Amino acid sequence: MTTLKAKLHDDLNAAIKERDELRSSTLRLTLTAITKEEVAGTEKRTLSDDEVQKVIAREAKKRREAAEAFAQGGRAESAEREKAEGEVLAAYLPKQLGDDELNAIVAQAVEEAKAAGAEGPRAMGAVMKIVNPKVAGLAEGGRVAAAVKKTLAGG
Repeated sequence: MTTLKAKLHDDLNAAIKERDELRSSTLRLTLTAITKEEVAGTEKRTLSDDEVQKVIAREAKKRREAAEAFAQGGRAESAEREKAEGEVLAAYLPKQLGDDELNAIVAQAVEEAKAAGAEGPRAMGAVMKIVNPKVAGLAEGGRVAAAVKKTLAGG
């Protein structure tokens, strides 16, 4: 069974052969980030697929944030490039939850938290504790928090 990191390497080599500059540079940067993570700390280690996925998710988030910043700064070309790199990375991540699925999970968590006696502002933390493990890697933290706030506010 190939690891996610090995798949990234294989895809990078294919992208280089195909002269796909966007994919090869995106994958190269991502593999660098993975290697950096592996040598961080006291001893070198190999990341598990889950850990590699977290690095990819972090890289994809950086691309999204950069794309927004470029778009706001009127640099459409740079924004498009960042978006395209984000899409390359998204292919290696689990499919993100749709709004309906996320809201359903949040609504259920709010009920659980209320049943456990969590109300008011304190409920936010309790609900997040229930929701986070269920949506880990499937929805971005900001989206989750927004959905929880909205549901708690009775939206």
